[in-house]
Amino acid sequence: MKCFIICGERSGDLHAGNLAAALKDIHPEVQMQGWGGDQMRAAGVEVLQDYEELAIMGFVEVLKNLGKIKGFMESAKAQIDAFAPDVLVLVDYAGFNLRLASWAKSKGYKVVYYIPPKAWAWNRSRAHKLRTLTDLTLAIFPFEVPFFKEFGVNVKYVGNPLFDAIRKYEADGAFLKKWEGKKVVALLPGSRKQEIEAMLETMAEISKQVEDYTFIVAGVSSFSEDFYRSKGGNFELVYGKTYDLLSIASAAVVTSGTATLETALFKVPQVVVYKTNPVTYAIAKLLVKIKFISLVNLVADKEVVKELIQSDYTAERTLTELKKLLFDNKSRQKQLDEYAEIIRTLGVKEASRTAAEEILIQQNK
Repeated sequence: MKCFIICGERSGDLHAGNLAAALKDIHPEVQMQGWGGDQMRAAGVEVLQDYEELAIMGFVEVLKNLGKIKGFMESAKAQIDAFAPDVLVLVDYAGFNLRLASWAKSKGYKVVYYIPPKAWAWNRSRAHKLRTLTDLTLAIFPFEVPFFKEFGVNVKYVGNPLFDAIRKYEADGAFLKKWEGKKVVALLPGSRKQEIEAMLETMAEISKQVEDYTFIVAGVSSFSEDFYRSKGGNFELVYGKTYDLLSIASAAVVTSGTATLETALFKVPQVVVYKTNPVTYAIAKLLVKIKFISLVNLVADKEVVKELIQSDYTAERTLTELKKLLFDNKSRQKQLDEYAEIIRTLGVKEASRTAAEEILIQQNK
C-alpha cells in the first residue's frame, strides 16, 4: 500500500505522525510520502516539503502570498502523481487541502480527510465539498458527525488525537526536577511567527506582575531566543517542552488553537487569548457563526474558559482573569470540574489507530 499524507502546521504534523506510526504498525509494508515535519519523519514518512514553509494564515496574509501558494499546489500535484498513492490523506489545513482534494478526485485518487475543516464554524460550503471530494471524512469531535451527515458526508468519529499525543508523552525528569517546588504560569503564544508577534508582548508584560510565580514561555525551535526576548518581560523560555511545562503549571495563558484543548487535557486552568490583523478579524467576524473561539468552550458548548479577543486582550484584563485562577479556589475548581466533563464527552479511544484502520478499509474498497 502507498499513502501520501499532507499537513501544513505543527499540530497537523503531530497528528499525522501518530497516524503514520499506526499505519506502519498495522501494515508494516506501507510506503508513505508526504508534506509535514519531524513527527512524520520519525514515523517513517518520506517528507518532501516541510510544513514550516506553508504556515500562512489570515485573509490578508493569504492574499499577499497567492503566487507562493500556487507554486506549492503545483509541486504537490506533481509529487502525488509521481508517487501514485493508493490513498491520499489530507490532515487539517483546509484552505490548501480542499483545493488539492478537488484535483485529486478529478484524477481518480481515493481521498480521506482526517481532522476536517471547521465548516460548523464558518464557510458551510466546505461541508458540501467534503461530500463530493472525499471518500471518507474522519472527525475528531463527536458533534461533527451529525453536522457533516446533514450534508451527506461519509463521516466517522475516530476519537480525538490529542489523547494519543498525551499518552505518548514521556516526562523529562531533569526538567521536572529543575522546577520542583516552584509555582509556574505557562505562557503559550502560538507556533506561527505572526501569531507569536501579536500575542507575546502582552504575555511578556504580565510576566512582571505576579510575585512568587515563575512565568515560562513555550518556545518553538524555529524561532531564536532573541526573537522571544525582543518583547521584554520577565519570563523563562523553554523549547520543545510544552507538555512538560503544562505538567507543572498552576495556570496558563494560551493563544486560541489546539493548545487550549491540550491545556485542558493536562487539567491546567487557563485564560484563552487571541489577536490578529484588524482586517482579518473584521472579515472573520462577518463569516464565523460560533459563540466561542476556543476548542474547550466549543466542545462544552458553553463558557468554561475566559476568552479575551482583540481589544479585550490587554495586560490588565489578562492579569485579572489569571489571578482568579491562581488565587480564587472556587473559580479554579469550577474550571477543573468542567474539564472533567469535556474529557468524558470526547471519550478516550485511540484516534490514530482507529483512523489508520479506517484508511486501510477505505483503501481496500
